[in-house]
Formats: sequence, C-alpha cells, structure tokens
Amino acid sequence: MNWISLETADQLMQIKQQEGYSLIFKHSTRCSISMMAKRRFELDWDNLPENMPLYFLDLIKHRDLSNQVAQLFQVHHESPQVLLIKNGECILDQSHSGISVDETLEVLN
Repeated sequence: MNWISLETADQLMQIKQQEGYSLIFKHSTRCSISMMAKRRFELDWDNLPENMPLYFLDLIKHRDLSNQVAQLFQVHHESPQVLLIKNGECILDQSHSGISVDETLEVLN
C-alpha cells in the first residue's frame, strides 16, 4: 500500500480538481481506535484498485489541513475517517468502526 502524505493545501486543491477517484485516510497517531481502523483497512486493501491515489493525513501534524478537508468536501471532521473522492466530490464518508474496504468497493463498482 503506497500512501501519499497529504501535507499541503495545494495537494488538497489538486485532489479537488482531479478526475477519477482518490481516497483520503484521516488518522490520529495518538488514537488506538484510529490505529486499529488503519491497520484493518490496510489488511483488506488488496481488493481495491492499484491506480487510485491514496492520501494519508496525519491529524496531529496537520489539524488545520484536516479542517480544510472537512470544509472543502462538506463533511464533519472525524478521526479516523475515510473519504472517497470522485471528480472532486466526496461520494463516501466513513469513520471509526464504519471504515470498510468492502463498502468502498461497492461504491467503486
């Protein structure tokens, strides 16, 4: 699994303007629930498309960017949280134990 570290507002704007699918995983490095959700997501990841950009947002380092994600994609801030983006719009928002590769696949198909 090749995470792209999401660290700048410029990257966020690129995601917003990109055609096709992208995924943003918002993760708190201080939260055990977030660690478990990330691990479970990574273990199940083999079934998702290899060419989809996967962005990893460290909420501790980049809280301001997390707030921008919530505003830009019109979702409530949560942690952990997965956002599936298609053509610049959030089409799936999952958080906590609701984070599911299977559900993400259903939306992609």
